[in-house]
Amino acid sequence: MKYIIFLYVLTVGMFTYCTIDLENEVENLQSEKNSLEFALDFQKEQCYLTVQDLQLQIDSLEKKIELFDFKVDFNFLDVLDAIIEVESNGNDSAYRASEDAVGCLQIRQTMVDDVNRILTKKDKTIRYSYEDRWNREKSIEMFTIVCDYYNWNTVEQMSRNWNGGPRGINKPSTLPYLEKVEEVLACN
Repeated sequence: MKYIIFLYVLTVGMFTYCTIDLENEVENLQSEKNSLEFALDFQKEQCYLTVQDLQLQIDSLEKKIELFDFKVDFNFLDVLDAIIEVESNGNDSAYRASEDAVGCLQIRQTMVDDVNRILTKKDKTIRYSYEDRWNREKSIEMFTIVCDYYNWNTVEQMSRNWNGGPRGINKPSTLPYLEKVEEVLACN
């Protein structure tokens, strides 16, 4: 009889031990599952935020494309680079105190005012400050806005008008400037 009781106690003990061990394993697996679900939720949130950030960047770029979308019959960037070379030798920090001409495109305050007037007229919310003249990207944006607005779509129009204002193409004094731009273009 002792043997049967011993076997019974042993069986119950083993069963209890296995049950407790299995319960612990279930708890560990549940904890691991919760941890993985939390990590997955966090990654989903990060992906959502990344997607939102990318969408904002796309929207911003689409607005810039809309703002600067005009057609020219030559390589706009080559002419722009040539004008930058003539204006400042490519120096973003160029400054001519006598004219208050600033940055790579030697922009004056009156040009910033004209660009902001154009943007207001086009119902655009973007505006430029005088400090933006020191920033190459913003200077190029202002240049592009002016070219688009005044429909400067040839090398001569862009060069002479940039040098002499919206009616610069009619001023004989802007011809040497055009020659400088054409010289730079020919070298590239």
